Amino acid sequence: MGNVVLHDYWRSSACYRVRIALNHLGIPFRTVPVNLLEGGHKTADYLARNPQGLVPTLEIDGLILTQSLAIIEYLAETRPDAGILPRDPADRHHVRALSYAIAMDIHPICNTHVVAHVVALTGDQNARQAWMLRFIGQGLANVERMLDGRSGRFCCGDQPTMADFCLIPQVYNARRWGVDLTAFHRILAIEEACLAQAAFKDAYPME
Repeated sequence: MGNVVLHDYWRSSACYRVRIALNHLGIPFRTVPVNLLEGGHKTADYLARNPQGLVPTLEIDGLILTQSLAIIEYLAETRPDAGILPRDPADRHHVRALSYAIAMDIHPICNTHVVAHVVALTGDQNARQAWMLRFIGQGLANVERMLDGRSGRFCCGDQPTMADFCLIPQVYNARRWGVDLTAFHRILAIEEACLAQAAFKDAYPME
């Protein structure tokens, strides 16, 4: 397998997803911190690896991979026995739908540069908190409904999948911004099951 390198920002949800996936697969990796606050993602060296200037970037199997969901799907396809994506097409769709609802619907509008622009446009520092509460809360309410009748101990049955890898970082963000999670019974039960596993605990954001 060679040396696996994850270019990582500790608080990034996208990086958090990939850390969980790598841990779940038992793939040892070396972390190279990319400090977004100091512009580490805009250096020429980093842009040569990731032209978007985003995190994460994963070096694995002689490849340089970007975009967290594309990375996780690559890992699922090259290591299919791990069950990151279920074999059943309907279950696989369910996992992808949940993952995309989080990573494509909630995450982009709650990204730091988007919220910073909202604050700049409004001139209101309180807009940041209000924005996060509205869109993370609304998004997770949608996810809670999507889990109805399809979840087991985890988002899809009784084994962690890509959907769980996406959900737990978003719940972390929700707690960070003070979103009230008490009504999200399925999400909270899944969070408890996930955080009992080393793959999730060891990926927890640590500065």
